[in-house]
Amino acid sequence: MTSHVRTVKIGAIVFDLDGTLIDSRADIAAAVNHILGQLGYATLPLEQVMGYVGDGAKELIVRATGLPRESPELTPLLGQFLDYYTAHSADKTTWMPGAFEALDSLHTYLLAVCTNKPKVTTLAVLRALKAIDRFAVIIGGDDLPSLKPDPLPLRVIAERIGCAPSSLVVVGDGPQDIECGRAVGAFTIGVRGGIAAPERLIASGPDLVLASLWELPEAIARLETYPVSK
Repeated sequence: MTSHVRTVKIGAIVFDLDGTLIDSRADIAAAVNHILGQLGYATLPLEQVMGYVGDGAKELIVRATGLPRESPELTPLLGQFLDYYTAHSADKTTWMPGAFEALDSLHTYLLAVCTNKPKVTTLAVLRALKAIDRFAVIIGGDDLPSLKPDPLPLRVIAERIGCAPSSLVVVGDGPQDIECGRAVGAFTIGVRGGIAAPERLIASGPDLVLASLWELPEAIARLETYPVSK
């Protein structure tokens, strides 16, 4: 566990979804490869697909197909991807290590989800995992004009909860989460072992880095009682 020294009064804890709370890699890759198969393209290995994840569904399809962002084919392909993935959003998806236990332990805090995943698939997987009621606010990637790392989603979450954006604690596995949190002055916690490469996560400069969500409840308790030292 590494950190910068800081104490925090927590307004809410905001989680990224894919690679942070849930291991959705197999289902995302299956949905992408379904689309590639429809196009007659070769399917891609899981790790290659994961390298394309993090900036929303449209960008995922652009990267996987190689189509230009302005291609008229993208809109129907995106619709097909969302239809397939929504229907199969939890075929193989599971909680990340320690995630379920962390949510249970932190139930006295206001919890939120901020993800670049489209709202329809976000809600589908949270319903399948029987977790949708755990969160006071859920912001999906198509709810607002901007995706993470733009700070707008966190500002909206703070407004809906009724706290200052700087009082949020942002928990994520990728640089988009950390950069988004830092932009509003939130305390940022990076979690290793997710979808993003660990070097990208570390390079984004989180205030605290955890090996897994098993460590999160203790880290949150420490934030509100005394500084966490390097």
